[in-house]
Amino acid sequence: MAIAVILLLVYTIDYCGNRRNEVAVTEREFVTGLLEEASVDKHKILKAVYGYDTFREGQEALIDSTLNQKDALGIMPTGAGKSICFQIPALSFDGVSIIISPLISLMKDQVTALVEVGVHAAYINSSLTEGQFRKVMENARLRMYKIIYVAPEHLMTDSFLSLMNALEISMVTVDEAHCISQWGQDFRPGYLKIVDFINMLPKRPVITAYTATATKAVKEDILCILGLRNPTVIVTGYDRKNLYLAVKKPQSKMNELLDYLQKNSDKGGIIYCNTRKAVEEVQEELFRRGYPVTRYHAGLSDLERKENQESFIYDRTPIMVATNAFGMGIDKSNVRFVIHYNMPKDIESYYQEAGRAGRDGEAADCILYYSGQDVRINEFLIDRQKENEELDYNEMQLIRERDRDRLRRMTYYCFTNECLRYGILRYFGEEGNHDCGNCENCLTEFEEIDVAADAIGLISLIRTSGERYGMNAMIDAVHGTSNAKVRQYRLEQNPFFGALKSRTIVRIRQIANHLLVKDYLYLTTDGYPVLKAAAQGIELLQEKNLSEPITMKLPKEQEKVLSKKKDGKRSGSDATHPELFERLRKRRFEIAQKEHKPPYIIFSDKALKEMCSSLPTTEEKMLEVNGVGAIKFEKYGQEFMRIIKEWCLMN
Repeated sequence: MAIAVILLLVYTIDYCGNRRNEVAVTEREFVTGLLEEASVDKHKILKAVYGYDTFREGQEALIDSTLNQKDALGIMPTGAGKSICFQIPALSFDGVSIIISPLISLMKDQVTALVEVGVHAAYINSSLTEGQFRKVMENARLRMYKIIYVAPEHLMTDSFLSLMNALEISMVTVDEAHCISQWGQDFRPGYLKIVDFINMLPKRPVITAYTATATKAVKEDILCILGLRNPTVIVTGYDRKNLYLAVKKPQSKMNELLDYLQKNSDKGGIIYCNTRKAVEEVQEELFRRGYPVTRYHAGLSDLERKENQESFIYDRTPIMVATNAFGMGIDKSNVRFVIHYNMPKDIESYYQEAGRAGRDGEAADCILYYSGQDVRINEFLIDRQKENEELDYNEMQLIRERDRDRLRRMTYYCFTNECLRYGILRYFGEEGNHDCGNCENCLTEFEEIDVAADAIGLISLIRTSGERYGMNAMIDAVHGTSNAKVRQYRLEQNPFFGALKSRTIVRIRQIANHLLVKDYLYLTTDGYPVLKAAAQGIELLQEKNLSEPITMKLPKEQEKVLSKKKDGKRSGSDATHPELFERLRKRRFEIAQKEHKPPYIIFSDKALKEMCSSLPTTEEKMLEVNGVGAIKFEKYGQEFMRIIKEWCLMN
């Protein structure tokens, strides 16, 4: 069968950037025989190659659709196992499968992981030298690969099209499929060439597409632009219950960050900043204080970015400070926290970046630090984004307007006192529980106050001033602050000047943001954002019915004791035997350094914790651990069982 052929070809693939990995003849024969038997059974492939006993939600339906030559679209959150949905069919088809992705790091990670379990794959992108590229193309023509990852800019090159005409293409998978939509947060015009590429193939293969984040408009764009034929569409939901969500507005972001890192000193994670300057400042301060930290942004050389990324992936420096240029496609499963030092430009970007935490299903923290300056920086970046030669002026203006609207929605998210998880799910068109029990808002005690009278005062000022000014001017005027801007606009002469002078500026801003979220007010999108009354706000003024309250939740001074948070416990403290977990983790790190592999490629933290629970000391028991397949057992099983046996004897 096809899988048997591919596994007979396991050998060194250092031309793809991977270390030399000699496979013993006995192991090669073992793997070949095992997967020959599994070749017609997706469940056996799942266990033998990936080490899992059961499929996750949505995976099996998408795999079955693809195996039956039916197009498919999978919208699955980060960490839900999208790659298995197209890799298992790729291993089952007779021909070659092409995986289109814009993410160099993802290609390398996934090819490395495939090689680690005995599957021969390659990637084609700008990171290859000319010699490496020729070698990959030569081997591809010899039909040495079942899976080839390719960057979209290579699709329409003469050399790649010539290769495609020489091969049987069974499947084309479009990963990060949201990039094809102008409604998406990461639109890439190069993705539109995918359709031309598919049309130029001698025979149309089965087409599949996958993404982690897609609103209704983006989903419709993917289906339409790619021309998926009667596809199976699976949306597994955006909720990742293992992620703790929080939005904080600290007086000092650095002090807040240092306090968090001190309480979680042995955990690794990513700290996102929205400018290179912020990355440099945060990284330097953490390094000065002795934290194992590195950095990543577009201003660094290719070599330094590569070295810093590998240092993070291999757990040598487990804390990464980076712009959003980092992390797309990173498969590192043991990221225990993602902290946004600055607010991202939209909810799609935020949830995708936050979703890089806890990919192993274990508990992880996603914390956002907000300040008003973040909004202004994002507005500046939107206004200064580069013109795209493939889009005309009107299209670029439309994209900017959409970006400003998404930024406003992101800002509203930072001010909501509702369940943070529910806010994200609702944004993506999904219903959820209003009390998730694992976000800062749900774990905080609130008191409800009626702000109807305050709302009338603020909206009255906005309307009588001609609805011509921004939020800051309106807040200052209704508070009665006679500063230069208020005097410039002559707002001190407005009859509602100082209408809320008994409230603090902070409280008035909270009320204004609440009225924005509840659609009593809105901000214009064309040019400078002007605060205006929405239809509901105008209706409130006309009725002035204070018997109908406008309730707003405000946190009480004391928060609940967060029973499941933040006592600075070690990441393995929730394992059944924490001391054994640390021994296994230490040995995993030693093996990873020796073999020049990311530790999570050997075994995930989740697999180590399951070993601590089940204490497997036989091959049969070890193979029952999720993430331990036949190939990984052959390579590492005996060594980890030895450590478990020694620990059991001592305890």
